[in-house]
Amino acid sequence: MLVTFEEEYLRILYEEGRSVDKKHRLQPDIIRRYQKAINFLKGASSIEALWPIRSLNYEVLSGDKAGRSSVRINDRYRVEFTVSLNENEPILTICNVLELSNHYK
Repeated sequence: MLVTFEEEYLRILYEEGRSVDKKHRLQPDIIRRYQKAINFLKGASSIEALWPIRSLNYEVLSGDKAGRSSVRINDRYRVEFTVSLNENEPILTICNVLELSNHYK
């Protein structure tokens, strides 16, 4: 799959493993897991290939986040993305890294 980034800080976080500003600073372990999740997404042949990978906990979001999907980084963080179907391969656009509140755990 082709992976693109909605925000520049998400691309830098993936490619360089660091944050460019204090607002989007994450712990090194979270950054490594974020990079690993993106690598899983890049390596998958289709969205359906993500379903059996239980550690990703792939889900299609609903409600005010309708149209987005997410995978788990760990029990506290998720990566949200949109899926666009291209004639050759799906295009995933990484939207954000979200810290879950206690309500969702």
